[in-house]
Amino acid sequence: MVEACGVAEFTGRELHLVKKALAIAVLSIERQPGPFQSASDQSDMKALLDGLIENDTELAHYARAARIAVTGEQD
Repeated sequence: MVEACGVAEFTGRELHLVKKALAIAVLSIERQPGPFQSASDQSDMKALLDGLIENDTELAHYARAARIAVTGEQD
């Protein structure tokens, strides 16, 4: 991890883990019932993830990893 001007910049494995954690968090929030679902957190996490993801293929990879982590089921 590199810190520039007080802002952390993740690279390599750390960046991978941040992307995966965000994808898992977004899916977990989505699966929560009504009043326990934080739409603002989910929206902010999606925006962070979108800013880190380079293309649709990478997004599909992290979405699949999140589904496996949250549900335990593969495609």
